[in-house]
Amino acid sequence: MTSDTYVGAIDQGTTGTRFMIFDHGGEVVAQAYEKHEQIYPEPGWVEHDPVEIWEKTQAVVTEALDTAGLDAGQLEALGITNQRETTMIWDRDSGSPIYNAIVWQDRRTTDRVEELEEADKVEDIRAKTGLEADAYFSATKAEWLLDNADPLKTQRAQPADLRDRAAAGELCFGTIDTWLIWQLTGNHITDVTNASRTMLFDIHDMAWDDELQEEFDVPGEMLPEVRPSSDDDFYGTTDADGFLGAEIPVAGALGDQQAALFGQTCFDEGDAKNTYGTGSFFLLNTGEEAVESDHGLLTTVGFQRSGEPVQYALEGAIFVTGAAIEWLEDVGLINNAAQTADLARSVDSTDGVYFVPAFTGLGAPHWDGRARGTIVGMTRGTGKEHIVRAVLESIAFQTRDVAEAMVADAGLDINSLKVDGGAVKNDFLCQQQADIVGTEIVRPEVDETTALGSAYAAGLAVGYWDDPEELRNNWRVDREFPADDDADVDGRYERWSEAVERSRDWAREA
Repeated sequence: MTSDTYVGAIDQGTTGTRFMIFDHGGEVVAQAYEKHEQIYPEPGWVEHDPVEIWEKTQAVVTEALDTAGLDAGQLEALGITNQRETTMIWDRDSGSPIYNAIVWQDRRTTDRVEELEEADKVEDIRAKTGLEADAYFSATKAEWLLDNADPLKTQRAQPADLRDRAAAGELCFGTIDTWLIWQLTGNHITDVTNASRTMLFDIHDMAWDDELQEEFDVPGEMLPEVRPSSDDDFYGTTDADGFLGAEIPVAGALGDQQAALFGQTCFDEGDAKNTYGTGSFFLLNTGEEAVESDHGLLTTVGFQRSGEPVQYALEGAIFVTGAAIEWLEDVGLINNAAQTADLARSVDSTDGVYFVPAFTGLGAPHWDGRARGTIVGMTRGTGKEHIVRAVLESIAFQTRDVAEAMVADAGLDINSLKVDGGAVKNDFLCQQQADIVGTEIVRPEVDETTALGSAYAAGLAVGYWDDPEELRNNWRVDREFPADDDADVDGRYERWSEAVERSRDWAREA
């Protein structure tokens, strides 16, 4: 390792793709970002074009290298982090997707999940996968694709042919990490964290589960090989004749929330972080024990390094947080996200207004796919500043819902919470979060910890960094937000809980 080499991280998110280049100190050398199209074919359906995602990935990698004046050969490794659960199937020979990717937010398989509930299969699924049976995860999405896909690309097979082709190994299933690894290396591989989000993977045996494959009729022949998140053997290398013109090891991959856990250096049992993106994801490292939740949390794989035991985590998945701020902009209440803090501060309170951003149902700890967004408590005197403040408070209230479940499940007090993601640039939100949860909020200097985590995983695998302790030394605090013990939050939290109840079980068939 020399001073003029770096590690690159592809951060393929829900709304766009970012490529970041990090130096040995964990500092950002260059980055580039491009959005991709959000496709909404029907209410509650969300899709992405996988070909567009790959094209945008190549574009941002090239742009960041050009901006920094770097040659691709100066990258010692590439890491990948990705929107989790988003599911796609492609033709093994041609590489063409049979249909768009079905995004994690998509609710089209809610009826199928209710069938599982009626058949009393939820507990068995939870015991093996650590997951709630929900349309959020990949299994029902893959099942839907095999049952219903009308191929959009070159492959014009009829849906009835798809299962035969899947069983013959002619089709590849993958989450977005798998798709990018395939495009970069030609290998059909996923990592343990992404596999743990499919609802097809036993997190105790650390293997694809035959009974779950049978339940969802997803043949094992189409599933990727599962490898560590930081892989000393690499997933493969890029093609010297490809768009980078160099052979670079692709050596690390983590689902976005696990990548943020790794980037925040939450390597020890009891370490916790919350990432504020399109949704919010609160993870608590539980060490080598897969702690079962009695309070609506997910048990998930945190990360694994080559030759080392799996580290597990408890997770509270909140579907809509940053997306609620985007909604404020979409409906014209704000011009940009930066306005929210000033508008919220312009009033002393929400004046009794509560906002429940259940646009795509409620995640942890409620798990109600039929909940919908709700505003309660408005009067003729309610202004947009009250609604904006209520939206920001809803992010903090949802996090408290999860924090209380975490404490109950793990028996660990959360004295400090590391935060990251776009919304934490908002000081008002960070202080509200500290007050409402009742714990110190710590914001790092590098808040793009998702990309940083995948860079760390890849860099450790190739020896760019020696060990996790070296990474801890890179982590630096930007600002701490202590909780205000005098903040009057308990009464407001009770009212928030009442508002949540009013949002539940709203989306029913006519």
